[in-house]
Amino acid sequence: MGTDSALRRLSLLNPGTEIWWDSSPLVFDAWCKAQQALWRDQPTLSGALQELNWGALSGVLRGCTTNPPLALEALCTDLPRWRAWARAQQRDARDGLAWDLYRSILRAGAQRALPLWEQSDGRFGQICGQVDPRLLHDAAAMVQQGIALHAECPNVMVKLPATQAGIEGIRLLTARGISTNATLGFSVAQILATAEAARTGFELARAAGVDLSTTRSMATLMLGRLEDAPAFDASATSVGLSLSELERRWAGVAVARQAYGLLCERGMQTKLLLASMRLGPTVEGTTRIWHLEQLAGGNTVLTIFPNILAAYMQAYADRPIVATINEPVPSAVLERLQQIPYFVQAYEAQGAAPDEFDGLPGLMATASSFTEAMSSFEETAAQLLSE
Repeated sequence: MGTDSALRRLSLLNPGTEIWWDSSPLVFDAWCKAQQALWRDQPTLSGALQELNWGALSGVLRGCTTNPPLALEALCTDLPRWRAWARAQQRDARDGLAWDLYRSILRAGAQRALPLWEQSDGRFGQICGQVDPRLLHDAAAMVQQGIALHAECPNVMVKLPATQAGIEGIRLLTARGISTNATLGFSVAQILATAEAARTGFELARAAGVDLSTTRSMATLMLGRLEDAPAFDASATSVGLSLSELERRWAGVAVARQAYGLLCERGMQTKLLLASMRLGPTVEGTTRIWHLEQLAGGNTVLTIFPNILAAYMQAYADRPIVATINEPVPSAVLERLQQIPYFVQAYEAQGAAPDEFDGLPGLMATASSFTEAMSSFEETAAQLLSE
């Protein structure tokens, strides 16, 4: 198997594969320290942590995604630091303090990744900063926030929802030369609409002479949230089917492979970002991670939660890792899945019309959880001044 870690071998399957950290860079060191302690008797795994080498071209990690829940985690992980920051502002917590704190946490994370961005001439080292999830239907407001977030650090990629308004915001920001990532992706149709909006934005930027040398476009597919949504089970039940763990994981893989194939076929500049990864399924008594195993070898971004990162490094340390993203989904499985309206809506290129994006069950549920996290972030910011 050689001495390279599982993550290194995964990244080497395709020159375009990027491994990203699905959390704030501000919690990375604490996570590494905890993993070192857990793996102190496993030198191979402990040594593999050094390969991550955040912030350097020699490392495996190439960027990171954040969102309101992850910003809240970064805040709560280092409350003394941010309490001191809040008190130094000398103003009321209601006077935009929470949003400025959110931006400051993003800026601190971006600065951690900035050396990689500079070493790679802007090719790597991006950090996704998400606009306020409560604005998901207001394109103008999201664009203004996106401009402000990008101004925090040159390697900030603005994250907008794949709603109708968010996709329009992506077109407008791309036209300004600002990198974007469409989050809340639960269908191939959203991915393709995002790519079309970005393509138009790139054309407008070129016509205006905007520098696009470091501008990127990405579209996120939220694998685990797509598969685990209660609406999936309800839709399957409505046609007399019950989903096994295997079929549920194949569903996410199928949608990802479909989106990836169409992006490649249409020559889109937008890169597929695979997120919200889960453990599973269990195959012959062994837990696998199909969101990485069955989607390996593509020109994609694989953004990985810390727990999934550790599990993959351990479970696949001695397992062969091969390119699979262009393989067909087993026909018998696909035939069953295509009987389920929820899956068809996610899988077909025209499964959801643009005016249906905002009502996709996964999008609505995830947007709600992001909104709750943003409210919790504001409450915590207010508490920092009252303590």
